[in-house]
Amino acid sequence: MSGHSKWATTKHKKAVIDGRRAKLFAKLIKNIEVAARLGGPDLEGNPTLYDAIQKGRKSSLPNDNIERAVKRGSGVGADAVEYLTIMYEGYGPNGVAILIECLTDNKNRAAAEVRLAVSRNSGTMADPGSVSYQFGRKGVIVVAKTEGTDEDSILEAVLEVGIDDIEDRGEQFVITTDPSSMVAVRTALQSAGIDYESADVEFVSSMPIQVDADTARKVIKLIDALEDSDDVQNVYSNFDMSPEVMAELEND
Repeated sequence: MSGHSKWATTKHKKAVIDGRRAKLFAKLIKNIEVAARLGGPDLEGNPTLYDAIQKGRKSSLPNDNIERAVKRGSGVGADAVEYLTIMYEGYGPNGVAILIECLTDNKNRAAAEVRLAVSRNSGTMADPGSVSYQFGRKGVIVVAKTEGTDEDSILEAVLEVGIDDIEDRGEQFVITTDPSSMVAVRTALQSAGIDYESADVEFVSSMPIQVDADTARKVIKLIDALEDSDDVQNVYSNFDMSPEVMAELEND
């Protein structure tokens, strides 16, 4: 899932090492294709494509796949592709808010798969605007904790460009910023010799809710079902967990 809840890091790690690798690669490739289509293949002039490629490389996406995705997205070759972006809104177990972002070449298929996954996993679809009002677009940059990389060094690196917030997530720091400042922030980090794991514009809830372990399991099951669809690119939610609940789920 996205939105960098406390579960996001663990899910991503599992995706890289288990059977979800193929689906993860497919979504990363689609991100690259769309970025190349919208902004062209020049990395210097298309920071969205740069970040999409960096994210792919961090997840061990092969260079050949990256190059083919750029060509397809920019309209080079017979297999050039175009996707529609569609947002669906819904509620998960116990009223947890869900935003579902699809990138698809078949909106009827995407709608059917989203509705089926939601209805089978204790969720309900919602009218447009009934959920999305509590989510805002934010630049989200994830930096791994390493020797010499701490909160002070990050704050010093981005002092001149400014950020909204930095949160210690145990093994990582999660930086949030205005979307228009994200490129400047990650460039400042790079200039200071600080590597980052990912830089994305995401939908972040302004109304997070704490859930117990049972609700968290149900919400994660719903998100997993949604992410099994090739048309679902990102799932954003407002659920959050205490360290105790997180530890309980990691031990499942």
